Amino acid sequence: MLSNLDLIREFVQNSTQKKDIFLSNPALTAHTVYKTNQLIAKSEGVIAIAPISDTLSKFSISPKSSQWEFINQVLAESSYILKGEVDSRGFYEYQYCEIPKGYQMHCTKSVLLWRAWWKYRKYTSKLGIPLELLIRRRDSWYPIRDLIISDGLLYIKTLGSEIALDSGDLVTWLSKIDG
Repeated sequence: MLSNLDLIREFVQNSTQKKDIFLSNPALTAHTVYKTNQLIAKSEGVIAIAPISDTLSKFSISPKSSQWEFINQVLAESSYILKGEVDSRGFYEYQYCEIPKGYQMHCTKSVLLWRAWWKYRKYTSKLGIPLELLIRRRDSWYPIRDLIISDGLLYIKTLGSEIALDSGDLVTWLSKIDG
C-alpha cells in the first residue's frame, strides 16, 4: 500500500505529465474528474487540484490540509513555487519555476529559513556576495546577506532591500546543494 507521501508524489507526477490518475490508501484518494486531477483527504475533502488540459501545469493546494507539508515538499522537489495569495476557494496556486543549477528549492514557514541560516551564516563573513541561500522576490532570486529576528518578525536583508516576515509566513528560498 502507498504511504501518503508516495501517493502525493504519484499525484504530482501524473499531473505534470498530464496523465489520468486513480490511486487510494486509507487516508487519501487521487482521481481524475473532467480533465482535472484531484487529491482528496477522506476526512477533509478536496485538498489539491491540477488541471491536466492546460498547457502549463499548475496546482491549487489547500493550506488548511493536514497533508499540506507533504504536498508542499513534493511540489518544491518538482520545482513548483507558491504564486500569490489564497484564492476565493481558499487555495494557494503553485506554478513551475526554473531552479538555478546547483540549488534545492524550499517553500516553508520563514522560521525554517532562520534555522537554515544558522548553518550558512559563516559564509557571510567572506568577501563578496554570499550565494549559499537565495530568496524569491518579484520573480527573481536574491542572495541573503543577513537575517535578524526582532519582536517576533524575521528581517531578511538582500542586496537591494529588506523583507519583514512573521515566523509563520511562507517563503520560497534556495539552498546550495553540497558537493
